[in-house]
Amino acid sequence: MQDVRFLMTGDTSILVEFGNEISTEINARIRAFNIALEKKGVPGIVETVPTYRSLTVHYRPEVIRYEKLRETLQGLLGSLDEVEIPPASVVELPVLYGGEMGPDLGFVAEHNNKTVEEVIKIHSAPEYLIYMLGFTPGFPYMGGMSAEIATPRLTSPRVKIPGGSVGIAGSQTGVYPIDSPGGWQLIGRTPLKLYDAQRETPILLQAGQYVKYRPVDQAEFDDIAAQVAAGSYVVKTYSKEG
Repeated sequence: MQDVRFLMTGDTSILVEFGNEISTEINARIRAFNIALEKKGVPGIVETVPTYRSLTVHYRPEVIRYEKLRETLQGLLGSLDEVEIPPASVVELPVLYGGEMGPDLGFVAEHNNKTVEEVIKIHSAPEYLIYMLGFTPGFPYMGGMSAEIATPRLTSPRVKIPGGSVGIAGSQTGVYPIDSPGGWQLIGRTPLKLYDAQRETPILLQAGQYVKYRPVDQAEFDDIAAQVAAGSYVVKTYSKEG
């Protein structure tokens, strides 16, 4: 595979780059490569981190040298078509759109010559692939949002955005897991906690999963928030079809 590049990103990591664009095909190759690497069980690998177009492999140089690791990684590329990628799951995120929860919903609608209702319908229609996590713990970078509602970032970022806020930046959509600064247009909020340090699995979402936003009203939002606080809410997930 001549289009795959290996880049030394430090003395303990190597980046394997599969392309230069956001696409489901590149993401599938990254997932296949990551699965093949896990099955290989290479001693010295500490962690692998997927991004939109690459996989970063962190390793212990006292266990495996760079040259040997690169050779091992290169050897996996020829068998990616044989890797069976497990069916992806879809995680449903209930979202209360607009109002205090989504102060920029009106601007997004006006910017795209849509009604607020049209923006909500368009935004909540797809199942969004999570390409990568980052920025803050568990922040999902997703692709597949309709260009009909694409909106530029804020010219001046907010100092504090509440955790759970659902945003749009250009043609991307994402959710702020914790209170943090940010410059995305806020259109709603989910009562679910994408990051909870006290939970057995602190980060709710994973790269390779899909997210489906489900619009809810204030009453349902409050009810779910109460269940989340009590630890009794069961996050709805299902297998992606197709």
